Amino acid sequence: MSHNPIRPWRNIERRTSRQIMVGNVPVGGDAPISVQTMTNTLTTDASATIKQVIAAAEAGADIVRVSVPDADSARAMKEICRESPVPIVADIHFHYKRGIEAAEAGAACLRINPGNIGDAARVKEVVQAARDHNCSIRIGVNAGSLEKHLLEKYGEPCPEAMVESGMHHIKLLEDNDFHEFKISMKASDIFMTAAAYTQLAEQTDAPFHMGITEAGGFVGGTVKSAIGLGNLLWSGIGDTMRVSLSADPVEEVKIGFEILKSLGLRHRGVNIISCPSCARQGFDVIKTVEKLEQRLEHIKTPMSLSIIGCVVNGPGEALMTDVGFTGGGAGSGMVYLAGKQSHKMSNDQMVDHIVEQVEKRAEAIEAARGAEGPALGAEAEKV
Repeated sequence: MSHNPIRPWRNIERRTSRQIMVGNVPVGGDAPISVQTMTNTLTTDASATIKQVIAAAEAGADIVRVSVPDADSARAMKEICRESPVPIVADIHFHYKRGIEAAEAGAACLRINPGNIGDAARVKEVVQAARDHNCSIRIGVNAGSLEKHLLEKYGEPCPEAMVESGMHHIKLLEDNDFHEFKISMKASDIFMTAAAYTQLAEQTDAPFHMGITEAGGFVGGTVKSAIGLGNLLWSGIGDTMRVSLSADPVEEVKIGFEILKSLGLRHRGVNIISCPSCARQGFDVIKTVEKLEQRLEHIKTPMSLSIIGCVVNGPGEALMTDVGFTGGGAGSGMVYLAGKQSHKMSNDQMVDHIVEQVEKRAEAIEAARGAEGPALGAEAEKV
C-alpha cells in the first residue's frame, strides 16, 4: 500500500498477490514494485551484453531480461549470469531445451509461454529444471501470439482470450506442483492490456509482470506506457514492470522509475519539479533542467528539487521540496533549503551551486536514515 495519512487522496491499495523470488529480488506481496528492462545486444556477445546489463543496473534496474534464441546464446548465459549485478531472466520461445540450459547456466527466472514449447512432457522438464536450479518462471501471454483455437473462438485478440490463455498456462504449471511463477498479459493496445490484467486479477493471486508491449519509440512509447501502466498501478495492480521502448534499455529503466515516482509507489534519485517556462522566467529553465538532470544522475537518494522560472509559483513549490531555486530577475534567484528561503545565487553559478546543495542534502538524508537503521531505508522504497 502507498499510505499517506495526511493526504489520503494519494493512497493506493495494492492488489494482494503472493510473493515469489527472482534471484534475490522479491516480487509480489508487499515488496516494492521492481523495474525491469531487456538487453538488445547479441546474447552470444557476452561482453557487450554484460556491459548493457551493468548500465541498466546502474540506472536502477532490479532485474534484466536476456533473450536465449539458440544453443550458443544459452552457453553465453553462464558468463552473463555470473557477471551480472542483478538477477537475469532468460527469454525462451519454442525450444524447451533452451529453458533447461538457461536454468543450468544460472538464470534467476525463465520467461516462457508454456503453450509454445511443446507437449506436457516438455513443460514438465522445463519446470523440473527451474525447480532444480531455484528458478522462478514468468508466463508471458501476448496478444500478438495467442493460440490458434482462441483466435478462432473469439474472432480476434481480446482480453477474454488473453485471460483464458493465461489461466490455461497457469494450470500447466500448477499441475506440476510449481507455484513460483508470475504472469504477464501484454498487448500494444492499452485498453486491451488494462482490461486483461483487470480481469485476470479476479482469478489468480499470482504476481503480475506489467507492460505495454511494442509500445513504440521513446516519446510515443513513453506516453502509452504511462497511460496504460499508470492507470493499472493507480488501481493497485502490478508487482514488477517493464516499459517497452524502441530505445536504449537505460531509458526504459528511467521511464519506469518516473512512472512509479509520479504515483508515490517508489522513490529513487532526484524528483525535479520544474515549470515549462514562459516570458516571465528569470533564467533559461529548459537548459538548466537539462543540465541538472545530467549532473544529478549519480544521486540515488530519494529527494525533491524545484526549478521554477519566476515568483508566481516558485516560492510555493520550493516550500514542498528539499532544494529549490526560484528566478527573481536581475541575474539572480532565491535558493530554498528544506522548504525555507535561504540565500540568493547568481544565475551563472546556479547549476554548480544547486548540484552542491543537492549532494549535501542527500548526505544529510542518508545520515538520518542510517541513524534510524536499515528499516527506514527499506521503507523509502515502499512509500
